Amino acid sequence: MIEMRVMGIALDTRTGSPIIVLNDTENRKALPIWIGSAEASSIIRKIENIPSSRPLTHDLFINFARQAGFKITRIEINDVDEQTYFSSIFLEDSNGKETEVDSRPSDAIAIAIRADVPILVSAAVMADGAISTDSKKDEEETAEFKNFIKDIKPSDFAKLVDKNFESDQ
Repeated sequence: MIEMRVMGIALDTRTGSPIIVLNDTENRKALPIWIGSAEASSIIRKIENIPSSRPLTHDLFINFARQAGFKITRIEINDVDEQTYFSSIFLEDSNGKETEVDSRPSDAIAIAIRADVPILVSAAVMADGAISTDSKKDEEETAEFKNFIKDIKPSDFAKLVDKNFESDQ
């Protein structure tokens, strides 16, 4: 498993869909994953520390897990099939027993950044969808991706977050 971190969220210029970009800890590989607007809104709210008057769904999951005596230990993005990613949230009870919960990657990532736990991606997923950001091999693809992500700023996505948050109220 390869540890990743959230680099940011961008909008696909062709479809208007949000994309979360994960980077490995050495900034050598990036993994873009298309996600839904609600999940993107939740993630960006946490990244930018935008407060919510009431718990959002991902906060609710964490609160519920803690109240039930579980500790969230990590999330794993462990499979991909025809551009659909699969992930799991790992919980540990007070006796150290681990439980794996199936999840969409976008929800798992939103939970991971709130619980401050590692985001791990399998080597197979990286081989299928990651893009090199430091290799001279595939220079054209790398340059195109770097141009796409260089201007990713959480604040660029804030308008969509605010729009979605208003509709949730």
